[in-house]
Amino acid sequence: MSRIDRAIDIFSPGAHEEKGEMARMSAYMAAIALGDLVKTTLGPKGMDKILQSTSHENEVTVTNDGATILKSIHLANPAAKVLVDISKTQDDEVGDGTTSVCVLAAELLREADVLVNTQHLHPQTIIAGWRKSSKVALEALGEIAIDNSADPEKFRKDLFDIACTTLSSKVLSKHKEHFANIAVDAVLRLKGSTNLDSIHIIKKSGAGIADSYLDEGFILEKSFGVGQPKRLEKAKILLANTAMDTDKIKIWSATVKVSDIDTVAAIETAERERMHEKCDKILAHGCNLFINRQLIYNLAEQYMTDRGIHSIEHADFAGIERLALVTGAEITSTFDKPELVTLGTSDVVEEIMIGEDRVLRFSGVPLGEACTIVLRGGTTHILDEAERSLHDALCVLSQTVSESRVVAGGGHSEVAMAAAVDRLATITPGKEALAMRSFAKALRALPGIIADNAGFDSSELVSALVAAQATGNKNAGLDMEKGVIGDMQALGIRDSYKVKRQIVLSASEAAEMLLRVDVILTSAPRQRSEDPRMH
Repeated sequence: MSRIDRAIDIFSPGAHEEKGEMARMSAYMAAIALGDLVKTTLGPKGMDKILQSTSHENEVTVTNDGATILKSIHLANPAAKVLVDISKTQDDEVGDGTTSVCVLAAELLREADVLVNTQHLHPQTIIAGWRKSSKVALEALGEIAIDNSADPEKFRKDLFDIACTTLSSKVLSKHKEHFANIAVDAVLRLKGSTNLDSIHIIKKSGAGIADSYLDEGFILEKSFGVGQPKRLEKAKILLANTAMDTDKIKIWSATVKVSDIDTVAAIETAERERMHEKCDKILAHGCNLFINRQLIYNLAEQYMTDRGIHSIEHADFAGIERLALVTGAEITSTFDKPELVTLGTSDVVEEIMIGEDRVLRFSGVPLGEACTIVLRGGTTHILDEAERSLHDALCVLSQTVSESRVVAGGGHSEVAMAAAVDRLATITPGKEALAMRSFAKALRALPGIIADNAGFDSSELVSALVAAQATGNKNAGLDMEKGVIGDMQALGIRDSYKVKRQIVLSASEAAEMLLRVDVILTSAPRQRSEDPRMH
């Protein structure tokens, strides 16, 4: 045997290599398994998952949000991690469709596995067919999309329907109309912006979830200092991130030794005077409300109260940043040059009660888009899931305002795209046609999964939906309340065009990436040297 024929191991000990059939099987099966894990959460009748932390046993999350589930589980397979990444991208880009994009990618790879192993198609042939299919599918999606942005009343109805459709699969589904109105009102205040920082969500346990509401102002979960009035009009606000405790020597391990009690008194007097000087510099800015990210100790608080200045301490980093946004103020740490500092304003700052908690409401702030959604609920788990659900709806609506086209829901768009791909396959010669039909079959799998999760016969419903669209019913879709084919326009089941477009793009690109895999290399673990002190 020649040296060339002899197997050569080029990897270090502990490294692992999978190639050929084993590499493809590992990539396909891992992605399909992950898709099967989350697909039961799809649709209005989807199920929830319980996620329990191994490091914090009391930390339990109950959710059906795909992105939350996928980012919470630890995966060893690299192909499965690709699906987690596309789910995160979907969440960052449009806020919804995180489960659908993962399931569609898994279904595409399920079809690819059959084509490669049974029909013996080369992966590059499948990819070529998929690329043409994706292009035609997106063209078909654009053709069935509707744009009502020119009519404010119809456009608001579209936004309301999209919010209801998004929330129908969430914990808020029982009160979806109430929360859809809250979400639409909040997003329309943004006047076309997709920056959701102006919409603040706070969670307060107690009452029912239907008692949640939208407050047209900014709410800070803090209270005024001791002995200060609970209402302030025409507030001039100075935001700061500075130490307001007694100005002691702050050198680690430093000590001050004195010989008598008079010296101790002199040091304390000097400390008070330094704090008074700092407070005087703050008052020189002309503010009547001082908000600090750090603590404000009693001496400084009382000094400001005596001079008619309100103070709020320990506004955390997120709170102080959001306050700077809505009030127009700058956050400062030094007070030597008042003329360079921009103060924030608010018509009224008042202390109100939400449940049993005292909070501050800022009304009449420069950023008119600012508002706060107050969520009520019986448990922290419900409140956390309600926040995730509402955040998805807000993201989708804000994206729909910028890209105003909408499509019918209930599996309508998936079946319409699949029909367009099938038409292309019938006029395409060669093996690429098989790949195109597999792409169409993967698209039709999504409404089938939705029907399965609701306990209906998916084969019968999807076949009926395909027939209804083929005979000219342009609004046909799945009605999961009755288990029949319904009119999506009459039922108000709408989806965002941008969400559907991103699902097809991300899923096809991820499936194409995994389909190219023929070798999986796992590096050797890092060797740890022994600590001589352990002997």
